[in-house]
Amino acid sequence: MLIDAGSHVTTPLTEVEAAAAAAEAAGYDGFGAPETMHDAFTALTLAARATSTISLHSGIAVAFARNPMNVAVLANDIQLISGGRFALGLGSQVRPHIERRYSMPWSHPAARMEEFIAAIRAIWNTWATGEKLGFRGEFYHHTLMTDFFNPGPNPYGNPPILLAAVGELMTGVAARAADGMLCHSFTTETYLRERTLPALLAARGSLDGFSLSLPVFVVLGRDEKARAEAEAGVRRQIAFYGSTPAYKPVLELHGYGGLADQLNALSRQQAWDEMGRLIDDDVLGLFAVAGSPAEVATGIQARFGDIATRISLYTPYHASPDDVTAVVAGIRAQNLA
Repeated sequence: MLIDAGSHVTTPLTEVEAAAAAAEAAGYDGFGAPETMHDAFTALTLAARATSTISLHSGIAVAFARNPMNVAVLANDIQLISGGRFALGLGSQVRPHIERRYSMPWSHPAARMEEFIAAIRAIWNTWATGEKLGFRGEFYHHTLMTDFFNPGPNPYGNPPILLAAVGELMTGVAARAADGMLCHSFTTETYLRERTLPALLAARGSLDGFSLSLPVFVVLGRDEKARAEAEAGVRRQIAFYGSTPAYKPVLELHGYGGLADQLNALSRQQAWDEMGRLIDDDVLGLFAVAGSPAEVATGIQARFGDIATRISLYTPYHASPDDVTAVVAGIRAQNLA
């Protein structure tokens, strides 16, 4: 189980280089950049220039805010700059953001994503082989590539493509079209075992050579006050994700479909604090691993050690760096055991 670090969703762009260099120095296996307040590709370009060995991935870049050609160019450039250390992490986002924030079309997200990835691969193939570009799909057409715009074959090869998925349809797309899957932090061990893995295996037959990355909610704190602040932060984040209709199946699997409806109604009122209070201890325990650093390390290994290829620690609060380091050390020690 490889362990990744990443820039926080609120990390200023000017601090990404230092964060990536620190992750590399600390021995993390990978570094991810989200796309919230800043562009993921810009952040990873900075990270690539500041590091030399750590792998890099977008976690995630919003596919439907772009088109396959500009994503193919951006990914190819970062693969080149990083010396072959990049993985292209894509996600669909949800309909309101695509239509209302990005003013881009939304329809048939699973089918569109599968075609989006196929189009990227067709573009890369043209650059690598010189074959005429002739991609014609239902959603995307790419039929023009002159020498002036062709960067040629990447000396490091094409980067792997990782796809974020929650529902079974998009999980099937990840299995068929991508090289790995980025699990959402709003998941549980039961959902992974009873929904995600069966959907992947139904589409692939085997997970050999396929990576499964998982950000895990963890609750850490050296005293009662710190633990309470950590719990509050995780409860708020679980509530925020739980308010999204596309993620309702995760709660429904555990008998909390009504909670999803409550959270969605409150989110329309922006009642974020009230939403967090609806996440009781049972729900918190489904999504988060809590305890001392040693207990968290053991808990992560027990829940996901035979599932996840890579993990990262999701701490939507100010976690003690020493606690995080201790968890990572504990997971590494168990990997070697």
